[in-house]
Amino acid sequence: MREIVLDTETTGLEHELNHRIIEIGAVELNDHIPTGRHYHVYINPEREVDARASEVHGMTYEMLKDKPVFAEIAEEFLAFVANAQLVIHNASFDMGFINAELSRLGKDPISDDVVIDTLLMARQKFPGGQASLDALCRRFSIDNSNRDLHGALIDADLLAAVYIELIGGKQPDLMMGEAKKQNITPDQAHITAQAPLPKPPRAFPALPEELSAHHDFIKTIDNSIWSKYQN
Repeated sequence: MREIVLDTETTGLEHELNHRIIEIGAVELNDHIPTGRHYHVYINPEREVDARASEVHGMTYEMLKDKPVFAEIAEEFLAFVANAQLVIHNASFDMGFINAELSRLGKDPISDDVVIDTLLMARQKFPGGQASLDALCRRFSIDNSNRDLHGALIDADLLAAVYIELIGGKQPDLMMGEAKKQNITPDQAHITAQAPLPKPPRAFPALPEELSAHHDFIKTIDNSIWSKYQN
């Protein structure tokens, strides 16, 4: 199963008032395992950025005016998310903006049927608890110390780790820290198909019963990428 964990930054809070997307960040998972591929783009919104929004993500129109407009990146974005489940925190916000941009271009909207909202998941799992991305990072001991300002790729990266925790399976080697190390700025308009980070070897061999149990589990997963590596 292919999933895209996605986040956007915008010029303001209401697409109905012609606010626009200025940044998209997305991380690819396959069977809940990171593939190492991600999509990242800054976008010229063709309008000013509200001061309050700029305080959140640190970006201004001056920083974005030489970036591509949404029409120029629409096809590559749609190609990246095609045939995938979208995982988004507070999905109605991001999908409202994405579908407003697609509507301006005369394109069909992305259906809610392919969207998983992690905000709703968190509220169902922890009734009455705080469900912001920062709060969930604290709950699951996920390092978000680099999140002084919101950024779409950093937030998508963090959300991927949170999502894995919400569905009950810990994956400690997502892309965490990659956006930090790259120090991505609006001067870097596109980042795609990055190779996975190398992982250290296991310090001790698996026991025969562990290997047998692992192989039996893999057989229960349709189209698992791990099946390619089984002997």
